[in-house]
Amino acid sequence: MMTSSFKPFFRLLFCALTLVLFSTCSKDGEDSISPSITGTGGSMARFTISGNYLYTVDEKSLKIFNIEDPSNPQFVKTLEIGPEIETIFPFKNRLFVGSRLAVYFFSLADPANPVLESKVSDPVIRMRCDPVVANDTVAFATLNTEGQCGGFQSILAVYDIKDFNRPFKIAERNLSKPFGLGYKDSVLYVCDDQFGLKLFNINNASNPIEILVLKDASYLDLIPYENLLVCWTRKGMRIFDISKPVNPILITEIQ
Repeated sequence: MMTSSFKPFFRLLFCALTLVLFSTCSKDGEDSISPSITGTGGSMARFTISGNYLYTVDEKSLKIFNIEDPSNPQFVKTLEIGPEIETIFPFKNRLFVGSRLAVYFFSLADPANPVLESKVSDPVIRMRCDPVVANDTVAFATLNTEGQCGGFQSILAVYDIKDFNRPFKIAERNLSKPFGLGYKDSVLYVCDDQFGLKLFNINNASNPIEILVLKDASYLDLIPYENLLVCWTRKGMRIFDISKPVNPILITEIQ
């Protein structure tokens, strides 16, 4: 776990990106701040926005807020999920919630009433910390055995979610100390606290192939946003140009 003094500041800054990351719109040819709340979050986030709703997780539940009027958010309801909930990730009309015991799959067909449709839980997942990201057909999770997470082997796990009601694991790769992850096109970026930033080719998701490792920092979480990759490290933040996803180019570093 992080113990250095910068942790609270940079974690808050990284979370703030979830709400306001480069959120602009154009009106009559002029750039202006968008009146709607939007953004992109990291895979280790505990809150996220989808449409007019804010979703947050604590250790056992999911809370829903209506933020159609951002100045007056309205609490909607609490859904009890299970023990040791850790992360939340949205994709289209779905929510993916990671815990130390399982990955939960929610439908947002009715955004005010998320419905648990399925979950994945097996001996490989149990007692692991698991941030998760997903697209239309697959979900990726890093399962970390360090610290309080338990387990025997840290891995990258890949799940087939084409049938949202029956997800199943299709691949895994052994890792050292993985944390957050994200993807752009056919490249998956995985943070490793020990070895750096790992890049996997996921053209064939059932066979992720490691193609590059940036050993320049201890990476903890990241946000791919269009042609930028915003990374949170143990020393601060690093921002890469990923217009060529297989070749991240460092733009700036904030310490």
